[in-house]
Amino acid sequence: MEGCGEDGQVKLLGVTRSPFVARVRMALALKGIHYEFIEEDISIQNKSELLLQSNPVHKKIPVLIHNGKPVCESIIIVQYIEEAWDSKAPFLMPRDPYDRAVARFWSAFIDDNVFPSIVRAFRGQGEEQQKAGEESVENLLLLEEVLRSTGKAYFGGDGIGLVDIALGALLVLIQTVEKVTNIVLMDTQKSPLLSAWADQFCKADKVKNALPDRAELFVYLSARRAELTSPPPRN
Repeated sequence: MEGCGEDGQVKLLGVTRSPFVARVRMALALKGIHYEFIEEDISIQNKSELLLQSNPVHKKIPVLIHNGKPVCESIIIVQYIEEAWDSKAPFLMPRDPYDRAVARFWSAFIDDNVFPSIVRAFRGQGEEQQKAGEESVENLLLLEEVLRSTGKAYFGGDGIGLVDIALGALLVLIQTVEKVTNIVLMDTQKSPLLSAWADQFCKADKVKNALPDRAELFVYLSARRAELTSPPPRN
């Protein structure tokens, strides 16, 4: 989609298999913001000059470019979208300052605790993998309690908000890691509310089309897992 008109010029640098890029695509779709998606080659030697110039510190996707100004890091970008288009419904963050701070806390928890434990479960073997899997389940159980406390369909209340986007974009990754490794990360018996939320989230309009490509992610993670578990070559 070409960014123009009242939204200004909006570009998104990313790849379709990335859950972090998915977060930004979800926020843009929910807000109804038109943008140009630029598919990046993120291998070290092939990163575009636009990406390197836009994110010179981390040199990573996603990057949102709004009227020539780059914004980096997925959660920061989602918050930027909410603030830059604050007159456009739906609202992705609570209006109350305390509730907004709580949403930021749990979004940070997802990035600092949930995602790393999933990565360790994917990369690990044996006891290390089992421990990481158990840690993932425990982290998600905390989010089960958060969802229970809201008494609503979403972490954001009656509609999708920042925490929903932060965790929801990881759902395809979680499901694919479970499939590739044959371990349980989201236990439906231990976290029934979270499981029901996940099903509902993935079917939500404007969200489902922004989710990472399942087939592409499965091929990519299967190849990476094979590399990680292959015995070292003999000299």
